[in-house]
Amino acid sequence: MTTLEIGPPAGVTSPRAAASPVRLVAARDLALRLLRSAVLVWVPVVLLATFITFALGALTDTNPAAQVLGETATPADITRMNHYFGLDRPFLVQYFSWLGHALTGDLGRSYYTTLPVTDSITRTLPVNISITVLTVLIAILLGGALGIGAALSGGGWFDRGVTLLCSAASTVPPFVIGIVLIVLFSVTLPILPSGGYVPIDQDFGQWLRFSILPAVALAVEAAVAIARQLRTSLVGEFRENYVVGADVRGLTRRRVVFGHALRNAAGPAVTVLAYYIPQVIGAMVVAEAVFNLPGLGKLSLDAASKGDIPVIQGVLVTMIGLVVLSNLVVNAALLRFTPHARSRQS
Repeated sequence: MTTLEIGPPAGVTSPRAAASPVRLVAARDLALRLLRSAVLVWVPVVLLATFITFALGALTDTNPAAQVLGETATPADITRMNHYFGLDRPFLVQYFSWLGHALTGDLGRSYYTTLPVTDSITRTLPVNISITVLTVLIAILLGGALGIGAALSGGGWFDRGVTLLCSAASTVPPFVIGIVLIVLFSVTLPILPSGGYVPIDQDFGQWLRFSILPAVALAVEAAVAIARQLRTSLVGEFRENYVVGADVRGLTRRRVVFGHALRNAAGPAVTVLAYYIPQVIGAMVVAEAVFNLPGLGKLSLDAASKGDIPVIQGVLVTMIGLVVLSNLVVNAALLRFTPHARSRQS
C-alpha cells in the first residue's frame, strides 16, 4: 500500500514554516537595536565612567607605595614599589594599560596584600548579584500586584488604599525600612535573622532567610514606582477601543488584562525598573552595613579605610558593569514585550 503524505499545496508555505523566518527577523532586529544602543550610548558611558574612576585614584595626593611600606621605607624602596605597580608611568599610559587589563578581567593587585583584586571581587560579588536579583523579583511581583489590583479597582477602596500606601512608602529611605524590618521580624517576632549571609549554593533555604529582609527593604521604593506607573497605564488601556470591544464580545476580564492590556501597559513600568536597578545596586552598600552582608560595599569600605586604590577602582568598575548589563537586559525586555518601544526604535 502506498502512503500518501498530506501537506500544504504546492507553492503554499505552512504557517509554522512561515513563522520561523519572522521570528528570526525579529530576533535579528532586536539584536541590532541592542548593539546600536551599546555602541552609541553605553560604550561612551563606560569609557567616561572608567576614566573618572581611574583618575580619582591616580590623581590623589597620597603616595600608595610610601603608605604601604610605612615610615621606615627608604626612597629606593618607594621607587622600586612604584615601578612594581606601574605608578611611575604617565597618567594616560597607566589608564589605558589598566583599562586594557580590566577588559580581560585583570583588575590589578591590592597594594597591601598583593592579591589579585579580581579574586576579592569574585568572592564577594555573588552576595550583591543574588540579593539584587531577589530585590528585582520582589519589586516586580509586589509592584505588579498592587498596580494591577488598583487599576481593576478603578477608584474603589483598594485603589485608594494603594495610592495612600505608595505615597507613604515613597518618603521612607531603604535603610529606615531595613531597621523597621529588623525590629519587627528579628526582635519583636524573632523569625528571621537580623544580619549575616549564607551562600545560595550552600543552602538555598538559609540564603533566603538571610536575604529576604534586605531585599524587601531595597525593593519597596521600586515596587511603589512600578505600581504607580502600571496602575496609570492600565487605566488608560482600559479606555481603549480594543478593550471595550473585548468586553462586549464577552472575553473574561483576566484574559483581557493579562492577554492584551498588560502587555501594552508594561512599557512605563519597565522603564521605571531600568531607572531603579542602578539605585538598588548602589543602595546595596547601605544594606550591607545595616544587615552585615559581606558584599562589594564592605570590601570597598575596608579598602577605603586603608587607601587600597586598586580594590576601590575594581569595585567601582564592577558596579559600572552591573549597571550597564542590567540596563541592556531591561532594554531588551522593553523592546521585546512592548510594541510602543519597538515602534519608537524603528
